[in-house]
Formats: sequence, C-alpha cells, structure tokens
Amino acid sequence: MRIWVDLTNTAHVLVLRPLVELLERDGHEVEITARPLSHTLELLDDWGHDYTALGAYGGVSRVGKARAAVGRVAEMLRFGRGRGFDAAMAHGSTDLPMACRVLRIPNSTMFDYEWAALQHHVNCRLANRVLVPDAIPAERLARYGARPPKLIRYPGLKEEYYMADFEPDPAVLEALGVNRELLLCVVRTAPSYALYLGGSETPLLPRVLQHVVENEGAQAVVLARTPEQRQAIHALGLERVIVPERAVDGRSLVAFADALVSAGGTMNREAAVLGTPVWSIFEGRLGAVDETLAREGRLRFLKDPAEIKIERKPPGRTEERVRRDPRKLLELALPWVYPGLA
Repeated sequence: MRIWVDLTNTAHVLVLRPLVELLERDGHEVEITARPLSHTLELLDDWGHDYTALGAYGGVSRVGKARAAVGRVAEMLRFGRGRGFDAAMAHGSTDLPMACRVLRIPNSTMFDYEWAALQHHVNCRLANRVLVPDAIPAERLARYGARPPKLIRYPGLKEEYYMADFEPDPAVLEALGVNRELLLCVVRTAPSYALYLGGSETPLLPRVLQHVVENEGAQAVVLARTPEQRQAIHALGLERVIVPERAVDGRSLVAFADALVSAGGTMNREAAVLGTPVWSIFEGRLGAVDETLAREGRLRFLKDPAEIKIERKPPGRTEERVRRDPRKLLELALPWVYPGLA
C-alpha cells in the first residue's frame, strides 16, 4: 500500500520513524511531508529518508498560525491529489486530517497532551482514528469528538514504543565537547511557537542555568528550539554552558545526563523512561501523562531553581526501562493496512 506520513514538529520525526521503517520493511511505500519548524528538517536529513517540505512557520499568534495553516493545507491538497494513497498517519499534525478528509484518505492522528484544544477540535473530528496513551481519561477527549470506536487508548507512553530498540551513543558527548568528569544537566527550552503557550519563553530558565553551573558545579547543554532562544542563552555569559547550533542526538544526551530540566513535553517523558531525574518547567496546563509520571515519582515540577540537586546518575538505569513493541502501535494506527490485527 501507499502511506502518507506528515511531520510537523521535531519530536514527530522520532515518534514516527520506527513506524515508517516497519511499514517499509513490510513492503509498503511511504511518502513523507514535513513542515519546516525547529529542527524537524535537520532530523529528517540526518535520518536520510526522502521527504517533501511543505508550508512555513506562521508565528505565535492565532492569525499568523491560521494563515500558515490555510496555505499549508492547500499545498497538502496539491501534494496528495492523484498519488493513490491508501492511508495516512501523523502525530499532532492538524493539516493532514484536513487534507485527507477532502481527498477521502483514511487517516489516524496521535497525541499525548490533551489540552491543545483548538488543534484537537480539528484533528479528532476530521481523522478516522485517534490514538492516545491510556493515561488520558476518555472523558477529557469526548468534547473534541473523540469517542470509541474512533478513540483508541494504548498502554504506556509513546516513548516506550519508539525507544524500544534505542541504545545511547556516547559520540554525542564527544561532538559537543562535554567533560565526562563533571556532572551533566541537559536543559530544554520551551516550544514557544505552540499556540497553547502563546510565545512564552519560560522566565525561570536563566535562573535555572545560573544555579546549575554556579551552585551545582555542573555543566549544562541547552537544547534551544529557535535562533532567538540560542542568542538569549549566549547573552547570559555563563561558563560551562553548551548551546548546539543544530539538532543533536537528544535521546543519547538525556540518557547520559545526570539531570534534565525541560520546558517541553516529549523530552521530559524520554528522561522519565530512561531513568534520568527530570524537573519540568512547562508553563502550560498539566496533562494526564505528566500527572501520572508525577504520581509515580518520575517527574518533578520546578518552582525554585534551588530545588535542583544534581547527583551522578547510577549506572544501569537506562537499561532497566520498559520497552514496548512499536508494531503494536503501528497496527492500532493503521487498521486499513493491517486489518484484523488492531
């Protein structure tokens, strides 16, 4: 079969890559479209899979995002028409369900943060299938039009599926010039371009960095999402702070880190799965997945940088993680390709 996969953010490349590779291993043909945002295209280039870049970033305002969405959906329609796609899937793309509804292509959408309301009101109604972790209560999704049998709640975290075969590569430490003798704290900036954050850049972040390097004596690798964020970190003038200029192997970095402080979502959950202590400085409404991780003691919420205490991560924590078969997720996502298995 011919499958269309749309990637609209950096994390989506990691989430869907093993599913794409399984599809192609099974003999299916996959075409990828991608939105130029953050490090999405860089990760695709590193992967080496062919893709077609469509659309542009519309800014943080509702008006700008709406204009960008209209333009990108038009491009998606031109791309998808006449290509004979049998099915499509995405994680968080609002554009793919719109295009697929017009083109009558059965499609699935996935997400694991339930409070991106505008996005989900569109995706859940237009997609044929909605996949979420079972940590998210079904009643939180009903208002979006996501109800069984369209709604499928899968066990565990998405990170347990796409990192099932992942083994950390120490080459990322050498490439960044990380001193292995020092404690390592990875810091992830906010997805300020997300509508639900409205451009917020997490004012706590400079104090976090200052505490990590000056009080904890650690070095920090800051994974910024935009050039403006990188410039702001450089302007702080702090020692032992590394700010990569392009996408790096963030999963390996988190696996080797002694701590993560993050304003995002996916990297927090990667750290929780990989056994790395993680403090969240996310400023949006708390989602069910993070509520669950917090109850389990695998995620903490930071209000004061002085709460951060960094200790050497014990060996073996990464190997002890839960690993789930990504094929199970693929079969749930594409029942049109794998009938009778989902």
